[in-house]
Amino acid sequence: MSKAMLLGAPGGPEALSWEDVADRAPAVGEVAVRQTAVGVNFIDTYFRSGLYAWPESPLVVGAEAAGVVESVGADVVSVKPGDRVAYTTPLGAYRERRLIAADRLVRLPATISDEIAATVMLKGLTVQYLVTSTYAVKPGDVVLVHAAAGGVGLLMGQWLKALGAVTIGTAGSPEKVELARAHGYDHVVDYRRDDFVETVKIVTSGRGCDVVYDSVGHDTWAGSLKSLRKRGLFVSFGQSSGPIEGFTLAMLAQGGSLGAVRPMLFHYIEERGELEARAADLFARLASGAVTAEVRQRFPLAAAAEAHRALESRATTGASVLVV
Repeated sequence: MSKAMLLGAPGGPEALSWEDVADRAPAVGEVAVRQTAVGVNFIDTYFRSGLYAWPESPLVVGAEAAGVVESVGADVVSVKPGDRVAYTTPLGAYRERRLIAADRLVRLPATISDEIAATVMLKGLTVQYLVTSTYAVKPGDVVLVHAAAGGVGLLMGQWLKALGAVTIGTAGSPEKVELARAHGYDHVVDYRRDDFVETVKIVTSGRGCDVVYDSVGHDTWAGSLKSLRKRGLFVSFGQSSGPIEGFTLAMLAQGGSLGAVRPMLFHYIEERGELEARAADLFARLASGAVTAEVRQRFPLAAAAEAHRALESRATTGASVLVV
């Protein structure tokens, strides 16, 4: 037996229940991982609340984790017992022990701790695909990033600086503004006090941004569209303030032949080769120091509800981890 955080029905953080679950041996192609650290992300709250449809019940949320290979099923040759590994999948991480397909695991370099790995597999790979593939950022591009002091935002500020972009971030307090500046942003707007659309106009002399990365959704999407240059790209990859409502394709024409995309990480790492290549790029940037990652909040896995409350109330900065 081991422990897992189960959900019997959608609800608030109090719906999470720490319970015993039966263990089994890995089947063909599977690996049993004894987990040591689990990342906390808004996607976990979307599934918990029922905003995202459940594929099964009871449900275990959690999209990224790290640990040690305990045993392997038949035909598994990519990892062996004792290997340190990490993964990102949409669901299933809030547990002490995990069975997972071997082709979803990446082996960890010695230079990356389990806690860091558990917070960069989803967030770091998200930054990697957004700035290299969804929109390939070039030196001199002007980029607007919402939630610049969040887990993805802090990584993105550093990555964009390394790419030579001009960056504008938004954050929700003076402390978060300073944190974002310390992680590479050229300009940071406290959205509780100032209008980020006006700041973009000033910074770009009225031209607008080349691309906006928006993980906030409801509260920011209209301003994001107004912040773009003609033929700029609106990248909506989250909805921490709620779903976008009232959007129409005609708005893209009115804004100057804008583009809009709603990408998801798991469509960019579906193939094993692509997962390995993107993870290798991420790990190389971390090893070189071009991008640094840190855990800013720690909670026991059994206290996942507390972590959700902190995340949803915007009381966190950067990455949070559940320690197993």
